[in-house]
Amino acid sequence: MAFPIKTCVICGEEFELRPGKPGFANRCPSCSEPEAERADGADHKDETQRRSESEMNAERRRVIRDMLYRKDG
Repeated sequence: MAFPIKTCVICGEEFELRPGKPGFANRCPSCSEPEAERADGADHKDETQRRSESEMNAERRRVIRDMLYRKDG
């Protein structure tokens, strides 16, 4: 079975859309590579950033829980 031929939205080159191809389905493998590299190195946060995000997420969960289960009346 042949793979479908797609056209890259960035460079216009035609490529075969194969299963397990990294990146987006509408981009060729060479245009998807910078995205994959950027995603790997983007999560380097220091301890204070991780702690503040954790605290904000906990507060969000608490507020949503309170809004959902609030007893009116």
